[in-house]
Amino acid sequence: MLTSVCKNCRSANQKLFLKGEKCYSPKCSLVRKPYSPGQKSKKSRKSFSEYGKELMEKQKLKRWYGLGENQFAKYVKGVLAQRGRVEDASLELIKKLEKRLDNVVWRLGFARSRRQARQLVGHCYFLVNEKRVNIPSFEVKKGDIISVKEQKKNKTFFKEVSLLLKNIQAPSWLKLDKTKIQGEIIGDPSFEETGVPVEISSVFEFYSR
Repeated sequence: MLTSVCKNCRSANQKLFLKGEKCYSPKCSLVRKPYSPGQKSKKSRKSFSEYGKELMEKQKLKRWYGLGENQFAKYVKGVLAQRGRVEDASLELIKKLEKRLDNVVWRLGFARSRRQARQLVGHCYFLVNEKRVNIPSFEVKKGDIISVKEQKKNKTFFKEVSLLLKNIQAPSWLKLDKTKIQGEIIGDPSFEETGVPVEISSVFEFYSR
């Protein structure tokens, strides 16, 4: 059965990597059905108005990070309010989204998807600087160390993660210790490494209307 997150990718006509490992396999719904949900064949996609394009870009970025509308809008409007005080508003927004604890857990390879990372953080699986944090939106900063609670390491899931980490290459702004299942924030995210398939300027335009 096609899940809702797979429909999101088909609607955007772009992989948003919301299902973890499945997104990289031939089982990916967008690979099998490269057309919008509801279409019975591979019809050409309709053209959009400027508003429609902005809405689509907004939806893609929101779904990429798995956020609800209110939470996502708060991030965007917060950065919009800083325009003129930050060098690059688009990069500032990406930094804030990337530095969410759930996203960092996923980037380090401690979860198969952002959705799973959010669940693990919410269930108190991780520590930040040796302190328990169960808020997925918690913003990490340079020097922070993210680790797995010692008693959680015995879970079958993390025994499997230890094997999966052998093939993980963390982005340059994160330092990954595969033996300890631990990561450290050593810099800032860049557009190039995030791979975000969105025109951020269109997202700002949408919320500026």
